[in-house]
Amino acid sequence: MFRVWYSTEDLAHWLVSNTLLSNYPHDFERLAESDASNPNRFHRMPGHLKNILYLDAPDIIIEKDGDPVVAVEISKEAGTGHNSFQRFARIAAAVENGVPAMYIYPEATFITRQSSQRWDRINPNIFYAMERLMQIYNIPALLFYYPTYYRTHRTTCPPNPVQKGLRNDLTFPSAPDANDQEMRSFFDTINLIIQRSLRGSNPLPLINERLIVNRRNWMQTEYVNKGGPNRRWSPDTSTITFPTAALINYLRQFVPPGYMFGDLLTSRDVTVAYQVDARFRGDPYPGALAALDYMRCRVGKTYEDRDKNLVLVWGRVQYNPSEQKISITSSKGSSINDFVSALSSVRSASKCLLGIGTFTSLRGIDIPRYYMQARYGCTFTKVKHVRVYSFFADAILFPDGAVWREG
Repeated sequence: MFRVWYSTEDLAHWLVSNTLLSNYPHDFERLAESDASNPNRFHRMPGHLKNILYLDAPDIIIEKDGDPVVAVEISKEAGTGHNSFQRFARIAAAVENGVPAMYIYPEATFITRQSSQRWDRINPNIFYAMERLMQIYNIPALLFYYPTYYRTHRTTCPPNPVQKGLRNDLTFPSAPDANDQEMRSFFDTINLIIQRSLRGSNPLPLINERLIVNRRNWMQTEYVNKGGPNRRWSPDTSTITFPTAALINYLRQFVPPGYMFGDLLTSRDVTVAYQVDARFRGDPYPGALAALDYMRCRVGKTYEDRDKNLVLVWGRVQYNPSEQKISITSSKGSSINDFVSALSSVRSASKCLLGIGTFTSLRGIDIPRYYMQARYGCTFTKVKHVRVYSFFADAILFPDGAVWREG
C-alpha cells in the first residue's frame, strides 16, 4: 500500500496520474508541516515522518507500507541569488534520513520589473550543493527543470510573461507540464523507486542505478556549463572566512572572565561566517545556510563532522587580523533580542505546553500533543527559520549578542 503525503493536493494527484503509483493501491494524506503551523494535527504524524519534517516539510512524501521512499519538492521561483536554495533544508532533511529527494526547479523564469524584462537564470551552485549531499550520504538528491519557454525564447519574451514563462499542466494547472521531457525523466525516476520498493530487497544501491547515475552526471555537466566553477556564486559571495580565534574573542565579551569554551568550536581552526545584513527573518536564508554547510564546511554526516565552523551573522563582519578580532555592524538594526523574542513567543503564544503546572490545566484534546512535547520538547513548535538556524549554525552572531553550541 502506498500513501502520498502532500502539502498541495493538486500536485499529489498529478504525480500519481503520471507514474506507476496509479496502478497500485494508494491513498492521500495531507501533511501537517509542523507543530508551529498545525498544532491540531502535527502530533499525529508518524515518527518516521517527523524525522524528515524536523527542518521543513517537502511538497510530497511517498510511503510504501509505512516507509518513506522518496520526497519531492517543486518550486516556481526565480533561481537567481539565494532563491534556488530556499527549499534546500527540505532536501537535506530527507537525504539525511536516508530518503531520496527530487527537486523540480525552473532553469529560468521570466521576470517583469518596472524598467526591464528578462530571464532570471538558475544559480549553478544548487547543483554543487546537491552533489555534496550525495557524496556524503550516498542517497540521490536530483534536480529536474520545471518546464519553461526559456530554451526556445532565450532572447525574447515568452508567450506567457504573466506566468513567468512557466509551462504548466493542462489537467493539473498548478503542476508542471507532464508532457515535458524533463518531467518524463522525473516520472521515470519515480517509477524506478516504486519498482524497487515493490521488490523489497535490492542488492544494487539506488544511487548506483544507471538512471540515477546518468541524472547525476547531467547535473554535474549543467554545473560546469552554467559557469559554476568559474566564479563565486551566492550564497558563497556573502561569506567571510577568519581564524576561529577571532570568533572566540568575539564571544568572550558575553561570558565571565576565565570562561573555558568547549572543544567543538575550538577544535576547528577556521570559521566560515554567512553574513545577512537584514532584519532577523526566514526565507531565503535558512536554505542558503544549510547549503553553505555542505558546500563549505561539512565532511561527514553530522554537524560535528565539519572541518570549519559555520556561523550565521546578522550584519556585516569586519575582521582585524593584527588583533585577531571581529566586529559586527547591522544597517537594519538586527539585535540578539530578535532571536530571543522568536523563542519566547513560543511560550507566550501557548504553543509550548511544557510550562503547564497541573494536569487539570490541560485541555483533553491537548494531552497527546503535550506528550509529544514531553519527548521532543518544542523542537517542532519553534518557527521554521529558528529551527533551521539552530540546527545548522555553530553560532549565531548579532552586533549586541550571540548564541553558540559547545557540543
